[in-house]
Amino acid sequence: MLPQKQFVVSAGISKTSYAEVVELCRQWAAERMANPNAPGHYICVTSAHGVILAKDDPSFAKILNSADIATPDGMPVVWALRSFGSTGQQRVYGPTLMLELCRSAAEHSHRIYLYGGRPEVLPQLEEQIRRQFPALRISGRYSPPFRPLTSEEDRQVQDDIRHSDSDLIFVGISTPKQERWMFEHRHAFPGVTMIGVGAAFDFHAGCTRQAPLWMQRLGLEWFFRLSTEPRRLWRRYLLVTPRFLPLWLLQRLKSVRDSRP
Repeated sequence: MLPQKQFVVSAGISKTSYAEVVELCRQWAAERMANPNAPGHYICVTSAHGVILAKDDPSFAKILNSADIATPDGMPVVWALRSFGSTGQQRVYGPTLMLELCRSAAEHSHRIYLYGGRPEVLPQLEEQIRRQFPALRISGRYSPPFRPLTSEEDRQVQDDIRHSDSDLIFVGISTPKQERWMFEHRHAFPGVTMIGVGAAFDFHAGCTRQAPLWMQRLGLEWFFRLSTEPRRLWRRYLLVTPRFLPLWLLQRLKSVRDSRP
């Protein structure tokens, strides 16, 4: 069974853990081996930024809410889940989830495909994760251009992924593009699980630094990322993400009021 979701501001966020997501992906890969026509799956890692995008765009809200799993990727989303009763909820962070899934894939001989990243990043990423997981089977990779694919390009990529016989596709093209790509291709790869992991490609390739753990735990990762990539991320962290806190507070106050006799 899929983990239960809690509505937070505009999207259902899964009350889950690394272990549960990894186990579900293992089960789905096993189902794919038993039944080539098994349904595909996709997983979103959802931060406050994604929740606010869903608030502004009903079509994006539909994508998040249709996902098999939408993990709480940022600490504000984790705190929101805790405030609604999931007191033990922990963060399920995209880059860490990617490593946990690679570890499981190496143990169970599952194939992975890397979709996203810049052309110069993918070879470095593959080298680094092979170093951590020597038994990992990387069956293909593709770096899409910074524009929509033509129908012919998209067909070729789909053919390459199907021919790779991959069980998992890691999608690293940032929110909301990666979620839209997974939603649009959810029926293209029977039995395959797609996981949107955002900046994980750059982190694990060693091209971009991650925030220190103490900043991540305090919910200050946004400040670290803004200071390291201000030109690219200023709009996200100064105009979009700050709206999450008052909207969450309003939802929390409403839930308290509605629960009173």
